[in-house]
Amino acid sequence: MVTAIVKDLITPLIAAIWKQPNFSTLTFTVHGSKFLSGDFINALIAFVIIALVVYFLIVLPMAKLIMRLERNKEATERDCPECLSSIPLAATRCKYCTVEVPPPIVR
Repeated sequence: MVTAIVKDLITPLIAAIWKQPNFSTLTFTVHGSKFLSGDFINALIAFVIIALVVYFLIVLPMAKLIMRLERNKEATERDCPECLSSIPLAATRCKYCTVEVPPPIVR
């Protein structure tokens, strides 16, 4: 479906800008070798469209959902001021470096 949209709608629009009737047949030759740059540009546009659809319809909504779910979580751990490892909020000593930890600041 994306390939058809690119080939039948977007490519002719780009071809009209460059004043070329069929954009997919755009080629160039180097030492007798023929390069089909129009087909490559079609594939590139199709890839970009698919990437944008995946990003805006799957990745971005999931990231917002995860942020919203984690925003309301209550903290159960804090960092040790000496070794920076995670320890429970109620701990008075770090289980890794055994330094005494002051009680957490309640905001």
